[in-house]
Amino acid sequence: MEAIVRGPRLGVDVGSVRVGLAVSDPDGLIATPVATLARDTRKPSAGQLSKDVEQIVREVHERGAQCVYVGLPRHLSGAEGASSEAARAYAVWLAQAIAPVTVRMVDERMSTVTAHQALQASGRSGRRHRQVVDQAAAVVILQYALDAERATGRRPGEQVVTARGAGEDDASGAAGLGTTVE
Repeated sequence: MEAIVRGPRLGVDVGSVRVGLAVSDPDGLIATPVATLARDTRKPSAGQLSKDVEQIVREVHERGAQCVYVGLPRHLSGAEGASSEAARAYAVWLAQAIAPVTVRMVDERMSTVTAHQALQASGRSGRRHRQVVDQAAAVVILQYALDAERATGRRPGEQVVTARGAGEDDASGAAGLGTTVE
């Protein structure tokens, strides 16, 4: 079991077009939005990271993040699909880039719906949601994780463990990496 160390945590909402980021205070009480990053879909050169992952790595180091929570999209039934597979690959790539900082996958069912509802309740117009909904979803993901930490005394979700294989990187940067749940 991973001990909870005081320090900021980051929340990441991975989408096919954008990536939302949120951060907590050092005590892990409240999540706040940070940024919406454009997803860099170009194939990186060997040993290089995409621009969005580079930015997350900078945020982790500049903020002294102790843990990064990546949302794991599931169907309402709990089953995983193509979006889950993509989020897992992204999490592995990120975990490799920020090691030894822990990356954990947490269930994000309904996070985008909750984010849209919160934005609408705050009076933000529907057409302006797209600009910030990924940040708001990252806040929902991170706040869930923070609340679970306080309730259980341990980090929620599945820890992403990376292991370099002999293969080369693919377009996602995740080939040759495996995940295990701890």
